[in-house]
Amino acid sequence: MTMETNVATRRLYARAADPEAYVPAGVLLDEVRAELRRNVPDGPARLDDLLRRAADWASAEGERFRELGDRTHDDEGRRVLVRRAALGCAPLALASGAWLQWLSAPGNAEDPLVLRILALYASDVGVGHPGASRGDAYLDLLRRLRLSENAVPLARLAGDPRVADGAYTLPALLLVMSRRPDDFRGELLGADLCLRTVGLPPPLTLVRQTLPLVADWAVIDPSTARPEDPPPVEECRAVVAELVAREGAAAEAAVLLGFSWALAALRDHADALHAELTASSDPAYDMAELMRLRAREGAVYHHGFELEGRSLAAWLADARTDPSGLLAALSRSKLLKPGRSEASALVKGLVGERGPMFRVFSPDDLTVIRRWIDSLPATSSPVERAGTAGGRAVPAPAAGVARALEAGPWSEGRAPADVREAYHLLMVRTDTPALRSWCLEYVNGWLARSRYGMDGGTMPLPPNWGREGLRPWLQTQHDRHGAEFERNAEVPLPSREDVIDDTVQTAPLTLIDGSWLQGFTDHELASSDIGHALFQTYWDELGNGLAKLNHPLIYRDVLKEMRVDLPPTASPEFARWPGFRDESFELPVYWLCVGRFPRTFLPEVLGLNLAMELSGVGGTYRRARLALKRYGFNTRFVDIHNTIDNVATGHSAWAADAVDILLAGLPEAPGPGSRAETWERVRAGYRSLNPPGGLGARRAARRATRRSRIAPIFPFADRR
Repeated sequence: MTMETNVATRRLYARAADPEAYVPAGVLLDEVRAELRRNVPDGPARLDDLLRRAADWASAEGERFRELGDRTHDDEGRRVLVRRAALGCAPLALASGAWLQWLSAPGNAEDPLVLRILALYASDVGVGHPGASRGDAYLDLLRRLRLSENAVPLARLAGDPRVADGAYTLPALLLVMSRRPDDFRGELLGADLCLRTVGLPPPLTLVRQTLPLVADWAVIDPSTARPEDPPPVEECRAVVAELVAREGAAAEAAVLLGFSWALAALRDHADALHAELTASSDPAYDMAELMRLRAREGAVYHHGFELEGRSLAAWLADARTDPSGLLAALSRSKLLKPGRSEASALVKGLVGERGPMFRVFSPDDLTVIRRWIDSLPATSSPVERAGTAGGRAVPAPAAGVARALEAGPWSEGRAPADVREAYHLLMVRTDTPALRSWCLEYVNGWLARSRYGMDGGTMPLPPNWGREGLRPWLQTQHDRHGAEFERNAEVPLPSREDVIDDTVQTAPLTLIDGSWLQGFTDHELASSDIGHALFQTYWDELGNGLAKLNHPLIYRDVLKEMRVDLPPTASPEFARWPGFRDESFELPVYWLCVGRFPRTFLPEVLGLNLAMELSGVGGTYRRARLALKRYGFNTRFVDIHNTIDNVATGHSAWAADAVDILLAGLPEAPGPGSRAETWERVRAGYRSLNPPGGLGARRAARRATRRSRIAPIFPFADRR
């Protein structure tokens, strides 16, 4: 296993954690499939057998780790075990549930199976509450252990040298597959069922045994239900059964493969981590690891200090691969007194505030050094103990997948010919570089239109954001909507034909309700301070996992009352349905495009979300209700929006709060990223719900589109 491969595996993890990640098809997906099968050489067993096997293994393995803790009687030794176990499980536990993040998409938002999957995922992220995900609960554990410095954002964890390379293999592949949900739905659900059946990763039983009250173990354990939710193992089993019943043998094979692979990967990781923890009972193991971690930097210095006839720099260079020689030489040197760290120059003078190695080692590093010195026998040759530390035992990383990621180039694909084709292509989460560039051009052009003449036109948002936030402004707008409704009370309602036509032409928009927020299903955003309310809004639009509350399905019921039976939203026939006018796809395509870039266009999405959620409350929805009711059509769609979008506790209020949270944390000084610049972007996003359509605005859009073609964005992979 080469260091380059190790780095590539970590990069795979980091890049797949990006909310705007692009995972190419072709060779990379072939390598993922090969990796899944490689870990299941004999083929998967029956599901019932796998479930029993996973549960039995988890129980026995948990006991094995508990026994390891029981055999460690000194406090410092147990502390070492706890910290190593917690770090070893971090890449998987911090991403708990993330593999489900893209299984819902605009084109399948009406599917009851997808709604059940989304309900599982919503429970994992603690929908409606910031910092309430299973990963957040694990982050809190790491913080209490003072191990969290590299854990936020998730991609940073890939650079933590304290975590073995093999710990990234399972979660990295899960994250990669999550970015290709249409290619790996069965495998992802199979792996999810395995992970929930196993429950708390067995190495963490040692941590829970030692620190039962330090963490919210019920949240960390993916098999444990939230108080208001059904048991996740049973629910996932039901989802898998429904998928297999619907799609047959191919889906069943994918589920079994995903389950078998995940169980094999868990075993590999647990064995490697158990070996690491067992070895760490010898303080020389920790010391060897510390020397290996510091060797590269240290080898640059210490050319003038000799140890047994060699420069310390030369010893350190060797220690990058085998630190045992350095440890043996140190143990024989005058730098330490075996068994007496308090009297050893290595920790008494060299690292003191006047010493040449001041602040080279952290307090935890110094604990490792002292523990090693104290473990050395004072009466016998120290060489015996000094050279006992071995290297880390880790499962082989997904080398082929990592290499395929780095290789490139990938097929560019084809850009949409028009907005109708774009609408169809954007029904799924996956894309191609050509489609991605097209989306960026479309968004940049649309926003340029929105900015055109913004200060001179009608713009409800004030020119400056005030420290009091948007709640007072929100109430004023609500009052205005109500007053306008009262003033228009005598205005004749539209004809029956106009009501039907408007309902039909709005269908491409309404049947993808919430799609501008699809990016906030991403694991790290869905439970963040800003993103949790946006994910909850998206969750509400799709009915909180229930078909009877699903907004697209409710809208289709109204259309059927009007004797309009549209093709499935994700089908090519829907986008080409002759009853739609071309312009009916322009705004929906903007929603679909901007929703793919939750970080790139965060201020604009927040502004758009505020405009959208406020647009009908208090006025437009009430008038639409009167028109629908007059002609005998069901009013449930407008009724439900007028309540859940309310300005006190509903979507409008959450939208305003999200803007306030973003702006309150920004600097007042002018410049890029400042509060003033970001507020202008929010205002442009707000206006983008209904941008001007005049000649000047269209010209501004064309100029912005040309500029965006110069520097397309590929956040997932380096384009060489």
